[in-house]
Amino acid sequence: MARKILVDDEGKVMGVSYIDKRTRQEKKIYCRVLVVAASACESSRLLLNSKSRQFPRGLANDSGVVGRFLMDTVGLGMYGYIPSLEGLPRYDTDGAGGAHLYMPWWLFDKKNKDFPRGYHIEIGGGYRMPAIGFGGSSIRRHGGYGQELKESIRREYGCFVGLSGRGEMIPNNLSYCEIDPDVVDQFGIPVLRFHFRWSDHEWKQARHMEKTFRQIIETMGGTVQGLSKPGSEGQGISVPGTIIHEVGTVRMGNDARNSALNRFNQGHETPNLFVVDGDHPSSELDANCQIVHRLEALVRELQEQA
Repeated sequence: MARKILVDDEGKVMGVSYIDKRTRQEKKIYCRVLVVAASACESSRLLLNSKSRQFPRGLANDSGVVGRFLMDTVGLGMYGYIPSLEGLPRYDTDGAGGAHLYMPWWLFDKKNKDFPRGYHIEIGGGYRMPAIGFGGSSIRRHGGYGQELKESIRREYGCFVGLSGRGEMIPNNLSYCEIDPDVVDQFGIPVLRFHFRWSDHEWKQARHMEKTFRQIIETMGGTVQGLSKPGSEGQGISVPGTIIHEVGTVRMGNDARNSALNRFNQGHETPNLFVVDGDHPSSELDANCQIVHRLEALVRELQEQA
């Protein structure tokens, strides 16, 4: 379990201190180039825990932006009952999910909406294997017991359609993670604590999702049954962290005063450190190609020096 990135007297990365999960002993491994790709939050945790005389605020954090501008995906789900699906042939749909029937990213370039960017829609339904609690919505609607209730559950089986919106959040300075001063994990490494707030951009996007999903269900001749859970908890927008699409926290930019990495995902103050997750420029593919070329050039340079 990586604990801290080590630097030499010149401030260059020289290795990693880690905890052996089996023995719980601290060990070290040394390197000439380090690539951090632990996910947005864990990469930030490692950098922020890597304080030293040269980097008192954490590695690659002279700008103070590591951990800042944390984003999750905006989410809202709605499901409805579609009577026209009653009586259709039943077949096994286990394994089919939102990726099999999907409305791609949309509204991104539309100018007549009150929020920026856009979202996609994942669609659920079908004849999945009944699980514990199956038929609960039928029971709530029909009540009763015995044969009549069983018939209503069978009749409504497979007649529900769920729509889940997944949209882009706009970064804001009120959403960030930092090292918790009091809490450590089982290996004794300080953990993160989180601060998060949706802005009006995300709330308006969720309201657009809600309106759109209702229109789709009702146009199909169905009736809306409610917002999907877990996640929304009746709030009309996903609870931060439930969709686990965290990005941000290790910002790229040309100005070392307000970014941690340059356009090659390379630390401004630490040229042999690369952080390759969490934040990307507009063309992710081009950027990744540039990063690979830069890494190759750096390796060749080190080999020549050796």
